Formats: sequence, C-alpha cells, structure tokens
Amino acid sequence: MKNGYQKAKTNNQILAIDISNDLINLAKARVNQLNVIFKVEDACFTAFDNDYFDYIIGSSVLHHLDVNLALKEFYRILKPGGKLMFTEPNMLNPQIALQKNIPFLKKLLGDSPDETAFLKWKIMKKLKFYGFIEVEVKSFDFLHPSIPGFLIKFVKPILEFFEYIPFLKEIAGSLVINCVKK
Repeated sequence: MKNGYQKAKTNNQILAIDISNDLINLAKARVNQLNVIFKVEDACFTAFDNDYFDYIIGSSVLHHLDVNLALKEFYRILKPGGKLMFTEPNMLNPQIALQKNIPFLKKLLGDSPDETAFLKWKIMKKLKFYGFIEVEVKSFDFLHPSIPGFLIKFVKPILEFFEYIPFLKEIAGSLVINCVKK
C-alpha cells in the first residue's frame, strides 16, 4: 500500500470511463487502487487510439448508449483478438419489457427516456454486423434487486436453478454478452 492506495485484485491496468465528471469524481472517491485510472470520455467517441484495449467490460452500460455508435467505437479501440463483455437487461423479461416500453412505468421506475433493453438475437446480429466473432449471448439472473437481504440465501438456489430450465431461462432479467474482435 502506498499513500492509502492499494492494487486492485488483478495484474491488469484498469481504465474506467464515464461521460459525467461528477460520476468520475464519485468513483475516484470510492476506488483508490493504484492500477485503476478514471477518465471522462464519451463511450461512443473516445480519444483512444485504434487497437488500444485488450478487453472492454461493462455492466448495464450499453442500454444507455446509442448501441450502433458504441459497438462501432468498441470495435475500433479493441486490439485484434480483444474481448468484449457486457451484462445488460433482457427485453424478454416481463418486468423489463413493461418498464422499458410503457412510458408511465419507465418514468415511475426512474429510467431515462432513451434507456432500453436487448433481445438476444438482435444484439447478436448487431455485434456480427460490426465485425465481432465468437458472439455469445446468454440469459441469466432471476434474483430481483427488491428481494429482501434476509431471503436471498433461501431463494437464490431456486432462482439459479431456473437459469437451466429451457425456455424459462430465456426470460431471466439479464443477458451476458461475450464476443471477440476479428
């Protein structure tokens, strides 16, 4: 540890971006690892060189972006053989479908007007269109954020079991998206 900073639990350098300077400052206040750098950047139009990153990882990010611009930019800044991984909301989940498509619910639940969710086959098609290969999208996560903490240990095994049941697993709350730059 040096000056109150420690190394994140990886040997990799981590560069985290957000378009909001306020959110970058909040992240800096919470994360003080030596190998984590924060920058204000627009994910759709970054200042990074071509073929710069080995990995691009995000959790619930793409559904806030213009996905076409973002995927084009991610392809540009990933090195050949670089990997992309995101977790995003699944439009086949009944709650998410209602929340993302009914304006009253969207506003009530705090979604921004442009926020969306993804259908597995549509995001796979987009990724392939932008040149990504080894495209894989899987549904997961039935554990709803409003489940009280004391119940999680009881319901988690049941909900994880649902992720293995054909057809039922397709309506899980999230998608995990993995692919590689050709």
